[in-house]
Amino acid sequence: MTLYICSFKIRRRRLARLAGGQTSQPSTPLSTPLTSPQRETPPGPLPGPSGAAPQPVPPAASQSLGLNVHSGTPATSPMGTSGVAYGSQSSEGVSSLSSSPSNSLETQSQSLSRSQSMDIDPASCEKSMSQVDVDSGIENMEVEDSDRREKRNLTEKETSANSDVSEEQALQLICKILRVSWKEQDRDVIFLPSLATEFHQNPKEVYSDFKDLISQILMEVLMMSTQSRVHNPFASLTATSQPIAAAKSPDHRLTLVQPSSQGGSPMGPSAGSFGASSLSSLYGCGSPHPVALDAAKRTSPSLLTPTTPSTPQFVVPPSPPASTPPRHSLSAPSAPVPISQRYRPYSVTTPWVAPSPTSPSHRGFSFPGPSPSPAGPSVPPNTPVSVPPPSPQSLSLIFLSFHLFFSRPVSPFSFLFFALSDISQDSDDEDSQEEQEEDISQVQFGSSLGACGGGMSCESASDRFTIETCKETEMLNYLIERFDSVGMEERKAPKMCSQPNVSQLLSNIRSQCISHVALVLQGALTQPRSPLQQSLLVPYMLCRNLPYGFIQELVRITHQEDEVFRQIFIPILHGLALAVKECSFDSDNFKFPLMALAELCEIKFGKTHPVCNLVTSLPLWCPKPLSPGCGREIQRLSYLGAFFGLSVFAEDDTKVGDKYFSGPAITMENTRVVSQSLQHYLESARGDMFKVLHNILLNSETRELALNYMAALVNYNVKKAQMQTDDKLVSTDGFMLNFLWVLQQLSMKIKLETVDPYYIFHPRCRLVVSLEETRLKATMDELKAWLSELHKDPAKFTEPKFPTECFFLTLHTHHLSILPGCRRYIRRLRAIRELNRTVEELKNSESQWKDSPLASRHREMLKRCKTQLKKLVRAKACADVGLLDENLLRRCLQFYSTVIQLILRMVDPTYPNINLPLNPEIPKSFAALPEFYIEDVAEFLLFVVQYSPQVLYEPCVQDIVTFLVVFICSQNYIRNPYLIAKLVEVLFVTNPAVQPRTQRFSEMMENHPLSVKHLVPALMKFYTDVEHTGATSEFYDKFTIRYHISTIFKSLWQNIAHHGTFMEEFNSGKQFVRYINMLINDTTFLLDESLESLKRIHEVQEEMKNKEQWEQLPREQQQSRQSQLTQDERVSRSYLALATETVEMFHILTKQVQKPFLRPELGPRLAAMLNFNLQQLCGPKCRDLKVENPEKYGFEPKKLLDQLTDIYLQLDCARFAKAIADDQRSYSRELFEEVISKMRKAGIKSSIAIEKFKLLSEKVEEIVAKNSQSEMDYSDAPDEFKDPLMDTLMTDPVMLPSGNIMDRSIILRHLLNSPTDPFNRQPLTENMLESVPELKERIHTWMREKQGGRGV
Repeated sequence: MTLYICSFKIRRRRLARLAGGQTSQPSTPLSTPLTSPQRETPPGPLPGPSGAAPQPVPPAASQSLGLNVHSGTPATSPMGTSGVAYGSQSSEGVSSLSSSPSNSLETQSQSLSRSQSMDIDPASCEKSMSQVDVDSGIENMEVEDSDRREKRNLTEKETSANSDVSEEQALQLICKILRVSWKEQDRDVIFLPSLATEFHQNPKEVYSDFKDLISQILMEVLMMSTQSRVHNPFASLTATSQPIAAAKSPDHRLTLVQPSSQGGSPMGPSAGSFGASSLSSLYGCGSPHPVALDAAKRTSPSLLTPTTPSTPQFVVPPSPPASTPPRHSLSAPSAPVPISQRYRPYSVTTPWVAPSPTSPSHRGFSFPGPSPSPAGPSVPPNTPVSVPPPSPQSLSLIFLSFHLFFSRPVSPFSFLFFALSDISQDSDDEDSQEEQEEDISQVQFGSSLGACGGGMSCESASDRFTIETCKETEMLNYLIERFDSVGMEERKAPKMCSQPNVSQLLSNIRSQCISHVALVLQGALTQPRSPLQQSLLVPYMLCRNLPYGFIQELVRITHQEDEVFRQIFIPILHGLALAVKECSFDSDNFKFPLMALAELCEIKFGKTHPVCNLVTSLPLWCPKPLSPGCGREIQRLSYLGAFFGLSVFAEDDTKVGDKYFSGPAITMENTRVVSQSLQHYLESARGDMFKVLHNILLNSETRELALNYMAALVNYNVKKAQMQTDDKLVSTDGFMLNFLWVLQQLSMKIKLETVDPYYIFHPRCRLVVSLEETRLKATMDELKAWLSELHKDPAKFTEPKFPTECFFLTLHTHHLSILPGCRRYIRRLRAIRELNRTVEELKNSESQWKDSPLASRHREMLKRCKTQLKKLVRAKACADVGLLDENLLRRCLQFYSTVIQLILRMVDPTYPNINLPLNPEIPKSFAALPEFYIEDVAEFLLFVVQYSPQVLYEPCVQDIVTFLVVFICSQNYIRNPYLIAKLVEVLFVTNPAVQPRTQRFSEMMENHPLSVKHLVPALMKFYTDVEHTGATSEFYDKFTIRYHISTIFKSLWQNIAHHGTFMEEFNSGKQFVRYINMLINDTTFLLDESLESLKRIHEVQEEMKNKEQWEQLPREQQQSRQSQLTQDERVSRSYLALATETVEMFHILTKQVQKPFLRPELGPRLAAMLNFNLQQLCGPKCRDLKVENPEKYGFEPKKLLDQLTDIYLQLDCARFAKAIADDQRSYSRELFEEVISKMRKAGIKSSIAIEKFKLLSEKVEEIVAKNSQSEMDYSDAPDEFKDPLMDTLMTDPVMLPSGNIMDRSIILRHLLNSPTDPFNRQPLTENMLESVPELKERIHTWMREKQGGRGV
């Protein structure tokens, strides 16, 4: 006991001497004694008034990095002899993985030491020291319980006098973490013979600088592993955590499965041992020894747990069995691990790529690069090189040669070749693997930067993931595990590790591990690695299996040495790009490359994001176009293109539809659930894409390059806006929608006051807007003149700011993404309807063709149609996921609301207090805007109302209503009438009669203050103006547009707030008269066409009823008649719907006002139209309108007859009776009698209404009788008395500006249809007509003479 106490006191005095020893960094006044054990001055309180011991000052950053060439060997720096001091920089990543204070690990450890107690808990210290002895092979220091208690009491008494650890304890801690020993060989440690020799020769030299000691230990371990003739140093280690291991799934593919526990480490061997045989289990090169498996079962019982459906998996093909014999002794030296030429990280196979000369047997993807040893023989990649332990001088030469090698410029064509690779998968060897047996094991999915991640289940044969079998992998496994062990030690003994000396020591171990990882990744210890080789770290990042802070520390240590940083991280970036190209939304593997890249880009030191700088410096960051297909090029070639190319659309990736939307078990409910899950996947992926681009924009050094790339994506895809474009020349819909989502997030908080509306006219505008682009009002000549005037004074333009550029990039991206997607979606639905119709027709007519010579042809066509229909339905389901995402549509609506506000401010600076009418002088900046700025808003609203109307219930809808009303009522501001028609169509489709779910939107529109006063006259004007649009299809277009307006009028009439405006228009005269004239024209044409089509339908149906006669017709004639029947049915449905609407509008208007309908230019035409249609419905040939299933065509003869006779009664007066009687074409007494008879028989009207109609008929008959008595024949009138158009006698001649003379009633009727001179098409109005009184008097004189002669 006395001896023990004496030894303890001796240790205490020794610790006191160590506490103030000199350091290897003279610039650090209060350094730890772990770097130098020699110091003369014992520790104690410094002189001062309080006598308190001063707080330790954190050491300089350069001391903890382990990279300073003056304090360490050349091997401690991945930069070779150059060295670099990092000052006080810190890691400030903003990702979820960096939620802790964003400092270096060393700084974090020091802050921990300052925040916690400076005392060492003797019990925990002794316990941990005892554990160190067991793990590291150092002699056991355990004592009896009584001795331990006595020692604890003694330690507690002297805690205040001493709180440091001894150099021996520090050495034990180093050995425990690095798992090495120089005293004896053991299965749990790596025996270091050279270090043992140094200890025997001069122990003091070993203790002189622990930083050099750590570096020496790591270097010796790594160099031992490179010597193929020496046993594997890692073979004696037992894994301290669950490793990555092989598992054989039912489909004979290696599967990496997430374990239930969240702790663990990235060690690479199989469960049990950390040697060559265990690595062979990982790589599929052999079977682990049974003893190792038993050890794995004992240490980690969950390793053999079966895979659950909710576990994320990477599926990889198994490798063939290796010829390496199994080990029979855990301590015996092992042979080198055989290299599996088939498995590499994310190995890909492309049949058209020639094998690399350096690896003839490798079937994966290879890249050309300089030979590492030009003078020597060719060495296959990853072959272990036997190298003796190097001296510092030889290492310096190695580093210099590596620096010269990697300083060679890399050809851009290598990167082009890399990016153009279309990654495909080859599963040709699957069948040969069926007899192989693999053990089910598990892997922990942590963070690529240290955090943990999870996911849903996924199985994809295309997601092949392996870890490369090579010496570098063994080294990485060891170094990563040692890095993680530091954190484990801190968690086990936080109080001891909070001591400044221990904290500094742990930080040195971390930095040295990272420094040697950098050497391994550069190939400095084996053979140089080309930047185009995939990084060995990529599999760990994709498995999210690296310790916390590992990548941040690697970036921190290497980012200031550009050459080294590029050598390490360019292969990582390329590996992530290759990985994401193999991913799809048919599994959740897509998220791992995205998350890894996002987290890399978030790493920040000061204001610099090193990885962002590196990404934008790649040759293929924003490649120049090489072909007309520049849109597809930039997606395929640019670095971010692979990440933004993830898509759920069937056109982009068929795997999603094949997996989720095929099979007989698919139901509406299943589809809804799957769609929601896929939309969640999309949100997750797009969120990571946003993080990447956002961090590149945040980094001031890369912001300009990022904006150039974003503008290039827009400029290279302008062809997507075309109605017909070659999809191979432009980026895919999924790519553009992903890019749009990111831009929406970027522009979400932009204030409108910061946006310059003149940006697209700015000389430095990044967006290319062609002069040929249609403008809202300006013609091309007007645009050129205004732009030349604008650019004369550069002072008018301000420097473009980011909010402005981002806003207009987002606006143009909407034009090229969401709108083309909507159009494609509508076309697909149309194709589905057509195919359904074709399939139904073929099925229904099968009885006619099944025995014909064309039967086989028809069956094949039916089969093809069904197959194509399934594909289209599947593609439609995928498009529902990508396009009908409510969150996406709401963001689009919110952004368009902002666009609307900007446009309204341009036309009226007083917005939102806008007044109508707008300023007659149209602002040139507005007139020069591209037309699609407004058209896209209308088109998007039309799509949303039809397919996702619930999106309209947003606060921004009020701005949209104001926008619609303002521009419908300001038609002079927009040159294209079809753009006004689209705005009108939005009002139509939101009408409750059309879409009940948009009633609230319709009410907002109807009750808007500007709408109440100005909407009715504006719509009435547009109803007449649309007669002539200038388009070739204007004749048919006008019916659809007027149908929309009529529906809106009916809805507005039901709103009492609009009655006053209607009445003002009814009584105002000219405008309403023109409107009635158009109604008459449309009703005449539509009823005539629809009734004629019904007659043709009746004729074919009657023929088909007589089966004997029908069968006698030639087959070609039968098919022709059936085709004609189908066409007539389509026409009749369309025209009858339009005709019903116009007749109903007549019915409403004539009930409210009669005077305008009785004007001389309108009354006779209206009467003639009514008489003709009565004759069609009730005349001798009315039976020809009888068809089967008239409701199928919307034909309701009783309702139509009721409305027509109501119009007669509502206009009942002497003037209208005369107009009826003057119609000699259709009126007859027999017709009116037949109408009365049918109304009585069908009970269409009450007896009172029938009597009124009978009285009207009697009035008309009286007028007809008078006309027959006084009828004169004026056919022999002189030509100068006749109207040149109608060849009838003029009664009120007027002269036109062209000099021609016409009858006033005839020219006024013409002007109602067209405000032009009928002889020269020049503009003409009623005010321009001049009376000719002399000619009028001569005509009337001649008429009196004619009547007088008759009397004689």
